[in-house]
Amino acid sequence: MTDISIASHLAATAPSPRARRSSSWLRRGSLAVLLAGGLLTGCSTPQVTDYAKETPVLELSEYFNGTLDAYGVFTDRSGQVVKRFTVVMKCTWVGDQGTLDELFTYSDGTTQRRVWRLTRHANGRFTGVADDVVGTAEGQQSGNAFRWSYTLALPVDGTVWNVQFDDWMYLMSDKVMLNKAAMRKWGVHLGEVTLSFHKR
Repeated sequence: MTDISIASHLAATAPSPRARRSSSWLRRGSLAVLLAGGLLTGCSTPQVTDYAKETPVLELSEYFNGTLDAYGVFTDRSGQVVKRFTVVMKCTWVGDQGTLDELFTYSDGTTQRRVWRLTRHANGRFTGVADDVVGTAEGQQSGNAFRWSYTLALPVDGTVWNVQFDDWMYLMSDKVMLNKAAMRKWGVHLGEVTLSFHKR
């Protein structure tokens, strides 16, 4: 959920391969200290099934149906807000096939459109495609949560970056859903997108 200017900012703030190599020994040393101190004990990556008992239960084809408004910010690696934006979504479903037509308007006046085409599978699994998505997006719903993983092709200074998105959505009520997506390239955290969806 980012445009060319945001992608350029990512390119400017992301560490170069040389910088990553030169600092690798520092990261290894820091990791050793954390392990020695026991600070990583019990830590694990969240799974969408952790939210299986949370309510209200998210039915993706019900929530993303009709017109929705969303309000969001993009933050860079330091946590600074780089750009604000709004989204109007027109969503329809025919059986297990859904279309999410998103129109982004950014704080600098630029606009962007993305059309997702989703397929619902058994056991809360979804797949999706869009013109600027590399391959097929994979999603899983459980309880009030939905985790959406995909790679977005972003134009940056005459080239294209394939940026990985780890996208989490949490249904708060029948009208409101919160969304937070982390972006990574070369395994390095680039920034986050945070949104609040409101169903009309």
